[in-house]
Amino acid sequence: MNIEEKLKASIRDVKDFPKEGIIFKDITPIMMDPKLSNDVLDHLEEIYKKQDIDVVAGIESRGFLFGYPLAMRLGLPFVLIRKKGKLPYNKISHDYDLEYGSATIEMHTDAVGHKQKVLIHDDLLATGGSAEAAALLIKKSGGEIAGFNFLVSLDFLNGEEKIKEFSNNIINLASY
Repeated sequence: MNIEEKLKASIRDVKDFPKEGIIFKDITPIMMDPKLSNDVLDHLEEIYKKQDIDVVAGIESRGFLFGYPLAMRLGLPFVLIRKKGKLPYNKISHDYDLEYGSATIEMHTDAVGHKQKVLIHDDLLATGGSAEAAALLIKKSGGEIAGFNFLVSLDFLNGEEKIKEFSNNIINLASY
């Protein structure tokens, strides 16, 4: 089985979560399988070890699950992109619109240096709003977007269209 087949065999559908009509892709079974988790990291390491990346950034909170271990395997710094009010030090922020309302994400001011190439990782690409906001936050700090990586992509929501302007290096391990 390839990595996509392994992930799809593990990811479970949860109907009507977080609201009626939604089928939630639950990645928690992956965390219960150390072999599969290591297979994911091996696969990601193989993809990115020869790419020109200076930093891996993870989007709160599930982007931390594989983003941080990937950064460690690549010998790169890991940057936390968090919801407003969660980071203790000097920070920059970016406000963005959600389907219903708005949100703010933040990053420490010293997390990404000028012209550093950043790989943005998250668990899921849906409409692309969070990934776009993370890319704009990194660009605000002077960084460059080296690419995006997601465990799961809900292709029917066209999230890639929103982030292609930052990088065409978009890798989804399991697409639905």
